Amino acid sequence: MGVGGDDVICLNRLSKTFRVGFWGKKVTAVDQVSLAVRRGEVFGFLGPNGAGKTTTLKMLMGLIYPTSGTATIFGYPIGTPQAKARLGFLPESPYFYDYLTGREFLRFYGHLFGLRGAWLERRVDELLEVVGMAHARDLQLRKFSKGMLQRVGIAQALINDPELVVLDEPMSGLDPIGRKEVRDLILRLKESGKTVLFSSHILHDAELLCDRVAMIMKGRLVACGHVSDLLAGGATQEAELLVERLLPEALERMRSFAKKVVLQGEQVMVVLASQQDVDRAIDLVRSVKGKVVSLTPQKASLEDLFIREAKGAREPVEVAA
Repeated sequence: MGVGGDDVICLNRLSKTFRVGFWGKKVTAVDQVSLAVRRGEVFGFLGPNGAGKTTTLKMLMGLIYPTSGTATIFGYPIGTPQAKARLGFLPESPYFYDYLTGREFLRFYGHLFGLRGAWLERRVDELLEVVGMAHARDLQLRKFSKGMLQRVGIAQALINDPELVVLDEPMSGLDPIGRKEVRDLILRLKESGKTVLFSSHILHDAELLCDRVAMIMKGRLVACGHVSDLLAGGATQEAELLVERLLPEALERMRSFAKKVVLQGEQVMVVLASQQDVDRAIDLVRSVKGKVVSLTPQKASLEDLFIREAKGAREPVEVAA
């Protein structure tokens, strides 16, 4: 029976092992992953290609069965009709009936959810507008570009007005404008009270969108929590100083304590490791009547965390929320 708590998705030590090759060698794709996705949040599931993201989402959708562990959606076991009725899903590499038009395609998926009549027709037109595909509503899918297919696939995931939207690599194949449109759509879904779980290896998008993220490496969960909390662990005091009119002798003095000095035409970009070095550099620039163009503190990013974890996976960690 479902439950009405704040956790929409719960994974408890979920694992998946495949047998590959002639001798049936065991390969663990997902290794005892435990996490929860809360109602109304945008949750990012991050990791490099081959980390186990898609395998985990396929288990959640009931497309493959776990080797061990359990998971629930809205309190129902994964794969049950009760769980599936309230979610929308876009797989990483979907296959569509390519002789259908965009409108026919969405109408077909609406019928799978038991939708009919004028409401469905309005919903189809609305979603084609939302994903920027209204101009191609009567074009066959076989004539769509990869980016166009991705957009109509997102519309398909929303046809039943789901409470939970699961998107596997939704930015894949999209140009910068398309990525921004998808980001805006995800934020609108959150504003309307929906829960969004999406996987990605594009860390900038996750940093802009997510309330919380989980990072998976080689099938194991290596970090999970609020983005700000995860980044606080790798906080830096570095700053980037851009100056002009720096005399050669002052430039040499700057090199003696700066972490990096880069000449950029008439300007000099200086990376400083601490607040003490920042003060020292500014004093030096002023003493030679140079000009400070900008001073930019350098903050840690998800990319920094990603690289740090990729260099050496550690034990799973949950940051207190």
